[in-house]
Amino acid sequence: MNTPELPIYLDYAATTPTDPEVAEAMLPYLSGPLSLGNASSIHRFGRQARAAVDEARDSVAKLIYGDYAELYFTGSGTEADNLALLGTMQSAPAGRNHLVVSAIEHHAILHTAHYLQTQGYTVTTVPCDAEGLIPTEAVAEAVTDQTALVSIMHANNEIGTIQPIAEFARIAHARGAKFHTDAVQSVGMLPVDVRALDCDLLSLCAHKIYGPKGAGALYIRQGTKVSPQIHGGAQEREKRAGTENVAALVGFGKAAELSRTRREFDSPHIAALRDRFLGLLRTAIPDLILNGHSTLRLPNNVNVSVPGAEGTTLLMNLDRKGVAASSGSACSSGSLEPSHVLKAIGLADTLASSGVRFSLGRTTTEAEVLQAAEIFAAIVHRLRRPR
Repeated sequence: MNTPELPIYLDYAATTPTDPEVAEAMLPYLSGPLSLGNASSIHRFGRQARAAVDEARDSVAKLIYGDYAELYFTGSGTEADNLALLGTMQSAPAGRNHLVVSAIEHHAILHTAHYLQTQGYTVTTVPCDAEGLIPTEAVAEAVTDQTALVSIMHANNEIGTIQPIAEFARIAHARGAKFHTDAVQSVGMLPVDVRALDCDLLSLCAHKIYGPKGAGALYIRQGTKVSPQIHGGAQEREKRAGTENVAALVGFGKAAELSRTRREFDSPHIAALRDRFLGLLRTAIPDLILNGHSTLRLPNNVNVSVPGAEGTTLLMNLDRKGVAASSGSACSSGSLEPSHVLKAIGLADTLASSGVRFSLGRTTTEAEVLQAAEIFAAIVHRLRRPR
């Protein structure tokens, strides 16, 4: 086995490296003649910028089997989630002021739901089971004739569990509600088809699929009413004001194109490395706990808890040894509270605080997986050694 050069990056769920082809596609729009145009201007430079944005929109829409006219660019996945929830609830018919979310949503959903509560809307939070699956019967029980929107993520960003989204959409639609899914983690890893999922809204972003940071998108099915949250211009067909970041959107489009062509190879290859990594960890640490569903999980996700070890200590030691992992969402990495996702699946605070998320990616090698497993096991045994 060739020993990989440190550091070893196993935090692709937080962000992926920008693909060299993506960076190359962006460069002309960062300097030179193509960087001059505002996509809202009518002169030749503006028309060039508009054409680049339109091409990117078409590419991203194709990634999720949506229509060009149903894809709206935002500045991030978080903004897309905010637009989906706030925009749909605010434009809902009179008498529909109820929102349904799950207990394991990203904070971009949960914090927005809490804000809506302060504005007089009602919110129901549906629990999950011990593997992170949201029971369909619990969703059916939560949805009422007052429900305007149901929002449940496609695949969890911490534990990787994949949800039966089409079933949830059917339940919502049967009661006249709209359905949104946060697919930020699943797009690029799984085949995501907005028609098959039957969703009305879907969030995604560029930096999870080897594109640049600062570019997201919201799919809005034709006929779905969504009130804009940023005002000041007619960009994005009056759904999101603000001059377009042409270079970032070009990168998003290129990343989407690459994901379409590479996913069929990337996902099974990464899943095989994930299984190899998990097998090594289980052999070296027999009481290791795998968090999330054993089979219905993202191909790149390994979230584990280690009895008798604290997550932050594990992560700091991993970093010292050159391995980058995380305790869950990068957006809440400054929090000292146990993961809300691990608590939702029933872990006690001690185990929820010991969770470590390893997430693999397109450039992860077998040598890196083998060395990372060896390093992690050595850290655990050292921390458990009597002093």
